[in-house]
Amino acid sequence: MPESHIEVGSVSQQRCEQIVAELREVVEQQSRGSFVIGDRALEIEPLRGVGGRSAGERVPVVRDSLTRLADDIGLSFSAVKGARFTASRWPKEHRRPDVSFKVHRVLAHIEDEEERFAAICTPPEGRTRWTADAAKRRVGNRVEIPVTPEEKVSAIHALARDEEVAAAVTTELLRRATVAAQVSAEDKVRVVEELTRDEGVAAAVTTGLLKRPAVTAQVGREDKVRAVEEPTRDESVATEVTTGLLRRPDVAFKAMSDDRARHEVNHAQVERGRQAREHFERTSPVAPTARQIERTMEFMDLVTACHSFVASAGRTVPGLRDRQLGEDEKAIVHENVARVRATLDWIETAVDTGKVDVDGELARLLSGQ
Repeated sequence: MPESHIEVGSVSQQRCEQIVAELREVVEQQSRGSFVIGDRALEIEPLRGVGGRSAGERVPVVRDSLTRLADDIGLSFSAVKGARFTASRWPKEHRRPDVSFKVHRVLAHIEDEEERFAAICTPPEGRTRWTADAAKRRVGNRVEIPVTPEEKVSAIHALARDEEVAAAVTTELLRRATVAAQVSAEDKVRVVEELTRDEGVAAAVTTGLLKRPAVTAQVGREDKVRAVEEPTRDESVATEVTTGLLRRPDVAFKAMSDDRARHEVNHAQVERGRQAREHFERTSPVAPTARQIERTMEFMDLVTACHSFVASAGRTVPGLRDRQLGEDEKAIVHENVARVRATLDWIETAVDTGKVDVDGELARLLSGQ
């Protein structure tokens, strides 16, 4: 297609080039005008010292002078101040008529003079002229039209300075599966920790996560123990959880393998029986009669226990004929025989004297410690 038939917007390529040439002249005129404003502002309030002012320069006086000038010519204080600074950084012999005043203003932030003067004569690679965004990239400023991922991220950060906007943007982005998948595990953890600072939210999230088998499977044993211990500080919760766990045969067996746990359970059973008995004796009108019957029942229970032990031993011991027990097995049997012997001595003492107190050594043997 002939170049004259190529359209740019609503005009031909040829007409577009005419418009560009015309507007470049306008931009040059505007740049000259902006430099004139900056030069005159410098004439009224010269810049002195490093950074644009000397140690003795009185900022309020300078501001008042530039504000008055801005009001008199119908511009803002910031526009006059910016023109003054830009003019101070670009001596007339280094100003480029083919480069806009805005580009001069951006590149004015290059501190080194030689570098600054060389930069304006050297457009970015692949370009014949400076653009405003190219100048901003040169000095590290945020561009108006971001192109690279880094520039786009910077633009998003700038728009999301407001906390509510940032929250809304984050929420929306994390709803996109492809975005969430690219967030690192460390960042996801930080997000969750930040969101769960509220105790109610943390409790709800933890409850939901622990309902997912795939999640609980990855939790370490120690962390699982801590997770159970913390909610069971409440006595009613601890009671309900423990009751449920002890109804599981494997759990109950392993729990009772712990000497302290077994001792506490036995102690609890004895204590529960004692409390029930005391309650009965305090409240039941038949308690005196029952106490007489109990003595007879205790006698029968004791005789029955002795008979059961003798009968069990009579059936079991003959089975050891011609069998050699290992050292560990012998140690266990001897330990239990010692417990039985101590128990028999205790029974004889109780029968002869009526005293059923247990000394420390006997209590140790009976508890299996």
